[in-house]
Amino acid sequence: MASDINYQDGPDFSRRDESPAEDEPIHSPGSPRQTEYERIGGRTGSSFLQTLIHLLKGNIGTGLLGLPLAVKNAGLVLGPLSLLAMGIVAVHCMNLLVRCAHHLSPFLSYGDAVEYGMENVSWLSRHSLWGRRVVNMFLNITQLGFCCVYFVFLSDNVKQVVETANGTTGNCHNNQTAVIVPSYDSRLYMLFFLPFIIVLVFIRNLKYLAPLSLVANISMCVSLVLIYYYCLTNIPYPINLPLAGRGVDYPLFFGTAIFAFEGIGVVLPLENKMQNPRNFTTVLYLGMGIVTTLYISLGTIGYIGFGEHIRGSITLNLPLCWLYQAVKLLYSFGIYITYALQFYVSAEILIPPAVARCGPRWALMVDLSIRVALVVLTCALAILIPELDLVISLVGSVSSSALALIIPPLLQIITFHNEDMKLWVMVKDIGISLIGFVGFVAGTYISIQEIVARNSSSRVDYSF
Repeated sequence: MASDINYQDGPDFSRRDESPAEDEPIHSPGSPRQTEYERIGGRTGSSFLQTLIHLLKGNIGTGLLGLPLAVKNAGLVLGPLSLLAMGIVAVHCMNLLVRCAHHLSPFLSYGDAVEYGMENVSWLSRHSLWGRRVVNMFLNITQLGFCCVYFVFLSDNVKQVVETANGTTGNCHNNQTAVIVPSYDSRLYMLFFLPFIIVLVFIRNLKYLAPLSLVANISMCVSLVLIYYYCLTNIPYPINLPLAGRGVDYPLFFGTAIFAFEGIGVVLPLENKMQNPRNFTTVLYLGMGIVTTLYISLGTIGYIGFGEHIRGSITLNLPLCWLYQAVKLLYSFGIYITYALQFYVSAEILIPPAVARCGPRWALMVDLSIRVALVVLTCALAILIPELDLVISLVGSVSSSALALIIPPLLQIITFHNEDMKLWVMVKDIGISLIGFVGFVAGTYISIQEIVARNSSSRVDYSF
């Protein structure tokens, strides 16, 4: 999941197509990257450890908490094996993107890499600009989809804390409270959070969010440790869970899993900012190895611990005692701050072109208006689909599958098609893209079908 890696100094409203300075070397697609590595070798940038931390941060979020339900949809054995396979393929696609970017030109974004790659193919070169636009479209869908998920996550978890506050005790061995006081519909909680999130995204320079971001990261880390502790100390025996889930539910697993693994948007920005980019491959494999281990372990033990009762976020299954109520609030605070970081990626794509079309007098007003409109849009979509697991699966199926699985293999084909690509490599790339496309179609269809079904079943009472 992309985070605050991409931009650290506030929005840059300069045009992207400016000509390079006279003393700046011009790199054409296909130029070697070695001299560029040597030129930037001594520059100030992110260290190995800093890059690793950023990579972990860019891939660990709400998707992790939804994986126990994903494992339920796939089965106790098929789920973890599928997560392992998907992790391997996702890391491979990330590495493909880096290799293609190296071959084409230094310091490329994801969209730029696709645009440059299309210029390598004669019949695609006239439409190469659409390559960048398609990638940016999917990035916007993904990032704003993350923001929708955050609205649902915040409302569900805070609502549960409020409703059980009167009966919450210090006993964490019983997953019930004495008194549950029904409160407002979760959609009213979303409206309550709306003005606070609007104020948050008015912070245009992410440097001012750095202290809060640090606190949010610590809060989420503490929460994860406590979640793991509870799951590991409450594994039931014997374990009587299906080894494989229903075939109709597997697309929901796919959507949730690819949502969790979709951190490909941070790969090139991280590699571009590294002190020694040659070490990035090591960072990538180490970091994604840690991420995949976390995903498989929490998905598996979370499903084992709560079984058929597992919910869209594992936090909603935690005991209703003060310790784990605090866990929900801590993680919710982390998600609240992370909203601004995820939102920033879309802001950088959408706001500069709009501001460039108006005079300096209206620039700030246009900037802030677009921010308000985007936040209201994400809140409205969350209100329309207040089902955390289905929103995660839908976002993952629609956009994350395209960015993480479909586009990178195709980019390798168009980048290296003139360089004696081996047949098995081309078959492998086409196979990965087809898997991603099948997951895209099936996951989107099943997610929408489930959303319609749940809305129909709950249409009886829409009162707040």
